[in-house]
Amino acid sequence: MEFEYAIIVKNKTRLETLVERFNTANQARFYIERSGGNWMDYEIEHNNFHESLTAVQRQLSTVIKNKLIDRSFLPSFLFNKKQLVIVIGQDGLVANTAKYVDEIPMVAVNPDVARYDGVLLPFNPENFIHGVKQVLKNEYHFSMATLAEAKLNDGQRILAFNELFIGASSHVSARYKINHGKKSEEHSSSGIIVSTKSGSSGWLSSIFNMTCGMNRFLKGGTADSSDFSINDNQLMFVVREPFLSKKTQSGIVTGLIDSKSTLEIESLMPVNGVIFSDGIESDFLNFNSGSIVTIGTAQEKAKIVLPR
Repeated sequence: MEFEYAIIVKNKTRLETLVERFNTANQARFYIERSGGNWMDYEIEHNNFHESLTAVQRQLSTVIKNKLIDRSFLPSFLFNKKQLVIVIGQDGLVANTAKYVDEIPMVAVNPDVARYDGVLLPFNPENFIHGVKQVLKNEYHFSMATLAEAKLNDGQRILAFNELFIGASSHVSARYKINHGKKSEEHSSSGIIVSTKSGSSGWLSSIFNMTCGMNRFLKGGTADSSDFSINDNQLMFVVREPFLSKKTQSGIVTGLIDSKSTLEIESLMPVNGVIFSDGIESDFLNFNSGSIVTIGTAQEKAKIVLPR
């Protein structure tokens, strides 16, 4: 396949977000320093990112035409198979991008290796161009990541690279009926997290950390969050803080989903029910009374280019 363009996806730095909020850098700095924060850290992070972005653009321009888009435009941007995608930012940006590109090769670049862990960022500004050249010659290595899919009974759907959240949009209990396997219950809880293998080291792991910590405190157990794992083609769901009452149950709290099994949830919330993915609350589906969602593995997968 011949690629016509590279699409560089970036996000605003914290400094840029603060300037948008306070109109000028000086006003933003005054606010941060008055609050006891370290403005220099914001500046260093901002400068490091833009130095890396400039290096990426400069090298990329020698091998292929490219365009730069901000993360906020991802839901409306039309990707196609004649593009390759360069993601430069933190790990979360890879997750946010993957669900929109439909198996287009993604070269993920860590712009600040001293600052970011880069679990999903195998390249840096110095070596990413080798990955790009390998893609252009169709001689690249890659990994395929399973995505989660939430599909409503009206046909709307949303994908997730890391996790889906199903619940209420505010800090109130979510009410719903849950069906998994041959079991069915009515719940009042803080919502449900459905995690992919890619996302299992994120939000899901924090739930396991809490659960294992409580188990050690109450029973003297030794379990820790490293004791669980998900296969590549599986999803895991966890019900957050299920409340047991005369009307609601708490027997279905966690389980696995794969190509042969799904999770079905019926909303019992008249208003404020939502489904969002990968921590982007502004990109959501309404999930109110009458809505039924089926959650399973998506047909689409994310293709992440790996160094050779």
